[in-house]
Amino acid sequence: MKKKIFIIAGEVSGDVIGGEIMRAASLKADFAGIGGNDMARQGLESLFPISDLSVMGLIPVLKKLRTVLSRIRQTAEAIIKEKPDIVLTIDSPSFASRVIKKVKHLLKNSDYTPKFYHVVAPQVWAWASHRAKKYAKIFDKLFCFFDFEVPYFTKYGLETIAIGYPFYEVIKEKRKKDNWCGTKNIVMLLPGSRMAEIKKTMPIFKDFIELHSKYSFVISTTEITHDFIENEIKSWKIKPKICQYNNRYELYNQAKFAISKSGTVTAELAIIHVPTVVIYPTNFLSPILAKLLLKINFISLLNIITNKKIFPELLGWNINARKISEAVSNMDMKKIINDLKAADKLWHKNKSPFEMIAENL
Repeated sequence: MKKKIFIIAGEVSGDVIGGEIMRAASLKADFAGIGGNDMARQGLESLFPISDLSVMGLIPVLKKLRTVLSRIRQTAEAIIKEKPDIVLTIDSPSFASRVIKKVKHLLKNSDYTPKFYHVVAPQVWAWASHRAKKYAKIFDKLFCFFDFEVPYFTKYGLETIAIGYPFYEVIKEKRKKDNWCGTKNIVMLLPGSRMAEIKKTMPIFKDFIELHSKYSFVISTTEITHDFIENEIKSWKIKPKICQYNNRYELYNQAKFAISKSGTVTAELAIIHVPTVVIYPTNFLSPILAKLLLKINFISLLNIITNKKIFPELLGWNINARKISEAVSNMDMKKIINDLKAADKLWHKNKSPFEMIAENL
């Protein structure tokens, strides 16, 4: 008999992971839940659009607080109605934990209790390690990416399985043998997947484009950000081409370099072997908080797993086009490419991450 799984993805990257999990587990599970286009292609009828959950930062969350609270309640009630064997949440930890707490509260006098599994570990090795203990109280099983993450959670009794970076094989297949060509003038701009990120990065990209008109710029959009970005660049003096998310790999392979908001997309760029400047624009107080809370030397995953500054990084409230220009001019492109090739072995295991998850459902 197939298991019933209620699967939840709250943003684009989680939706992609969710779609692959559904594909890998299709013979052993039936799915209901929340997701985007990739999960819909595997047959999921989402409870509501994932764009309702794509918020980041205090002000954006406050603006959508009523919607988010409503969706937490709606999701918890849907789980209780569906009575799944497993609730599988993917990233979006704030929403996931609140939904689970709500479910447990509503079921406190019930004999029915689903198992709660989560994919993508919080970065407890970078921020407050007490979050690992909280995860152990909320979840029954955790799927993380890298071996170094496992001990942070198992010491609190949470079964934790390292699956490798979920998209390594898929991305590697998109990589051309000699993808980087110093004579090409295409520059990829990746502003992020959340609206709060987009609003910080777009003005910086506009200024950078005006400083470097010799390049051909391409800006990547997602289903959530496309309309906003398309409208935003209408007033720009030099307009970049728009590349929708599903078509990005061909342009990665043509790009001389990329400028990217810190996030999962920088792992894609590393695996494709695209020299990249990673930026993390923040408000005025965030750099101060970062210095107090950050336990690591880097913000991009490539630099973290190699413990080496391969991609230049810019963090803070005063990031601007000239600072990015300086970082670009200081990049030794060929050395970066060689470092990216050497890092390939760190991204994956011998078995597909999605098969590993499916086997452990």
